[in-house]
Amino acid sequence: MHRSLTIKFAKMITKANQKSRLNHFETSLELAEIKVSYKSRQKPKIKIADSREVFDVLYPLYDKNLIEYQELFFLLLLNRANNVLGWIKLSSGGTSGTVVDPKMVFTLALQTNASSIILSHNHPSGNIKPSQSDIDLTKNINNAGRLLEIKLLDHVIIAPEGLYYSFADEGLLN
Repeated sequence: MHRSLTIKFAKMITKANQKSRLNHFETSLELAEIKVSYKSRQKPKIKIADSREVFDVLYPLYDKNLIEYQELFFLLLLNRANNVLGWIKLSSGGTSGTVVDPKMVFTLALQTNASSIILSHNHPSGNIKPSQSDIDLTKNINNAGRLLEIKLLDHVIIAPEGLYYSFADEGLLN
């Protein structure tokens, strides 16, 4: 009988401790509060309709003193109306390549509530033909975007001389 009473008492104490911890948890300021807000500072809006407009928006972002020397990778974020929300340089590489993490692409797209994205990088060599790693990265990002309902509109490779290659124009995004 003594053992039964001890077990019941222990259960009561455990429940009281759990309730106390729950009350502390509910009123605790230790939890991070998340607030979502967005205010566009861009006026007027830049709308993208084709690869030439992509080139016209992105080409000025490339440092003309480095475009023949270093590969850079940019991400353009767009809303549902294909208005540009913003851009970010994702990586800087060497003369023959740069690394892009698809997780970072979609982290940024989700954080900005982008409906679609456009990728761009330069080839310092001037050869605008995509490498196999360019093609593989584009396929991976395109497939991931389908799952997240974030459309990859284009991947534009830019050459120092102002030439460009568009994956969309070449039908490689289907």
